[in-house]
Amino acid sequence: MKNPLRSEAEAFQFLLGAAVYFGLIAIAGVINPWAGLVVFIVLSATVLWWWLRARRLEPPRQETPTRRGDPDERRILVIANETVGGEALRERIEEHSRGHRTSLLVVTPALNSPVRTFTSDVDKAREEAQQRLDASLARLREDGINASGEVGDGDPLQAMEDALRTFGADEIIISTHPEGRSNWLERGVVTGAKERFAVPITHVVVDLEAEREEVP
Repeated sequence: MKNPLRSEAEAFQFLLGAAVYFGLIAIAGVINPWAGLVVFIVLSATVLWWWLRARRLEPPRQETPTRRGDPDERRILVIANETVGGEALRERIEEHSRGHRTSLLVVTPALNSPVRTFTSDVDKAREEAQQRLDASLARLREDGINASGEVGDGDPLQAMEDALRTFGADEIIISTHPEGRSNWLERGVVTGAKERFAVPITHVVVDLEAEREEVP
């Protein structure tokens, strides 16, 4: 689950603001119930206005992952879900790995419906993601690529952030379906990743339907 508070300082500010917010409402409510309602409406409107204004004005903050691994090792983070086994993605991985000692981490977000996520019913989504991931890792290892993998958060951007925190990466490869069939592109995942992470990002389009048609 995505945590909107990125530091202890932000968490402290949030708790302090919440305490002041509820404290003022409680004090006004003790004095007069109608005064409490008015204070609640005014404060809520002020907080909403401030939040919307901050979202419009605050520039995206790029995060630089901590470098991990040996100095001469290229570390590549791959984010893919249904396209994780696509030929176009494997070719791009091989291209970026060629001539380097490469450590590759493939993360498959456990995509789920909003209802199942809300009810914490994520087992099926994680199981299906793990099956696709296992098949892809086996193929990459057959091609001689040192690859490991994990099932990540259902939010692709959060999955990237989590992986960068533990794996670090010199670059990120994001694999999606073609435009018009990609939920990630509609949600702006690629654009969001480029705004958020200060590492080179490559977008690979995998057309699984076309690849199936090419198989004899």
